[in-house]
Amino acid sequence: MDQATSLLETFVAAGGTAIDTARSYSNGASEAAIGAWLRASGCRDDLTIITKGAHPGADGLPRVTPDAIASDLAMSLEALQIDRVDLYLLHRDDPSQPVGPLVDTLNDARLASRIRAAGASNWSTARIVEAETYAVQREIAGFVAGSPNLALAVPSEPMWPGCLSVAGDPAALTWYRERQFPLFAWSSQASGFFSGRFSPDDVTDRHMARVYFRKDNWERLRRSRELSARRRCTPTQIALAWVLHQAFPTFALIGPRTVAELNDCLGALEVELTAPERAWLNLEGKPPPDL
Repeated sequence: MDQATSLLETFVAAGGTAIDTARSYSNGASEAAIGAWLRASGCRDDLTIITKGAHPGADGLPRVTPDAIASDLAMSLEALQIDRVDLYLLHRDDPSQPVGPLVDTLNDARLASRIRAAGASNWSTARIVEAETYAVQREIAGFVAGSPNLALAVPSEPMWPGCLSVAGDPAALTWYRERQFPLFAWSSQASGFFSGRFSPDDVTDRHMARVYFRKDNWERLRRSRELSARRRCTPTQIALAWVLHQAFPTFALIGPRTVAELNDCLGALEVELTAPERAWLNLEGKPPPDL
């Protein structure tokens, strides 16, 4: 609890205004810690609270149903000790489920003032369009944001079952850009790939090796280090700045474990990247003139 309090207080003191969590994080402990801090700090009205529900159960089976959404939302509100979530995201998708009942359930929650707005995490753009079309046809509220993975490093495969990344997916990125659809990028630091903790010869962390250890990502890391040395910042800040400099509204979700890691992430807000620098970092185009 002390660690969570330190992180939250440091974040808010630095000007942070949005806190992201989920019903499944630490089996509900994340929401409980945030809820206790919100009650003690009295700053709930100054913050945007984001949480997620309809995550698969312990058996790994999908739970993207109206009943699961309603149940998870009720537990989230109780744990967070608030009356309404500002942005509620479906944590996973189940393409076998029709979008209509899901959109209806979320819209009912909005009309009941249990959520302000809804979105979808790990949903394909095609499924988001389905939900959007359903909502427009019925003149009800649809999704206001998507939340896939987006980072400078491109994953070879999902870190967890049912997850979706738009990193290295030109079609999906074009969709977000053309629609100017807000994107909340989870694992925006590629699970710490740019932190300096990893190298091609050390595959101790099998999950990181499976997902991110590939030739093009090592080159992205090398370039981020080269640019960070010139900018007098860290490679993590360069990688986060790349996410924030997309041509559509992008919000980089971070998961620091210490105040030092949080402050490192916050430093990305001071990093400006030119279009040639962004392209070069992502292995597109020639090096900028000053490199």
